[in-house]
Amino acid sequence: MSTATLDADRPRTGAAPSAPSMLTLTRVELRKSTDTRAGRWLLIVIGLALLGVGAIALFVGNGPDAFADQFALTQLPIGVLLPVLGILLVTSEWSQRTAGPTFTLVPRRSRVLTAKVLAATVLAVLGVLAAALVAALTTALSPVVGNASGDWGLTGAQLGQPLLVHVAYVLSGVALGMLLLSSPLAIVLYFVLPTVFTLVSNLVSALSWVSDWLDLTVTTAPMTAGELASDGWPGVGTSVLLWVVLPMALGWARITRTEIA
Repeated sequence: MSTATLDADRPRTGAAPSAPSMLTLTRVELRKSTDTRAGRWLLIVIGLALLGVGAIALFVGNGPDAFADQFALTQLPIGVLLPVLGILLVTSEWSQRTAGPTFTLVPRRSRVLTAKVLAATVLAVLGVLAAALVAALTTALSPVVGNASGDWGLTGAQLGQPLLVHVAYVLSGVALGMLLLSSPLAIVLYFVLPTVFTLVSNLVSALSWVSDWLDLTVTTAPMTAGELASDGWPGVGTSVLLWVVLPMALGWARITRTEIA
């Protein structure tokens, strides 16, 4: 964490320095998402993937022309890639060996971890807004490229549910990063564990019910289109507890109690 960034929060009268505000810490964590080469390139790839998905929907075949359908489609890249950014937001402290200076400047580690969670939430919101922007662009161009007239209708559920699900996805990446503190291991397990989980539940008939309650990908799938019914929320809640709350609680305890060399 930059000392110059924290100087803005220090009084000029010679009094004891005050702790940086949560807003300052969150801004610092957001900046860290672009400080590393991996973070910068990941953001570039996300942007290119969004534009690529929009272009494919616009020019290839009979793609959707309604804004709601375009919006559901452009969420695919951020759903896959943004959680990796959430992982790097935590694990880069250890891979770049900046955890020691960070927690020296801010001894209350829980404040830094809270700022990371807030920064990850902001990134998820910005990702959804970027997906909506690309969807709006392709919807506006669809009458020009094809014969269809764009439909701009969008319900509150079609906007709110995708926002919630992508916040959950990114926080699941943050949680796994906190638990493992290793970028390669966390990224690999983030993609492998849900796949193995789904395969086991599909192959073992006695575990077929597991996907509807504990598989985050399955329980939140209707949310990307804003189509989750009221009876689907218990499944979302239990899967979020398993893949977000539990690993984050364990990782939080690990980071706050572990000695940092």
